[in-house]
Amino acid sequence: MKQMPKEYYELLEQLQMVDFALVDLTLYLDTHPNDYQAIQQFNQLAQQRKQLKKQYETTYGPLQQYGNSYSNYPWNWDDTPWPWQV
Repeated sequence: MKQMPKEYYELLEQLQMVDFALVDLTLYLDTHPNDYQAIQQFNQLAQQRKQLKKQYETTYGPLQQYGNSYSNYPWNWDDTPWPWQV
């Protein structure tokens, strides 16, 4: 497997941290649906994730399949490593 630059791993780690927080907040909000501050935090993290995803995909290619990420031309889903391989 080819070695990716340090920035690749840092960006992927940021995405993983935000994803973890979003999952945690989702579980919390399932039982505390009226917690306004938690909803605000969730929305801020969702926006941050959107920006990180755009940054990642602009630099390194698609992150998610099934229409959640665009492909460049030519089709670049066969470019490795995929995020789950690192």
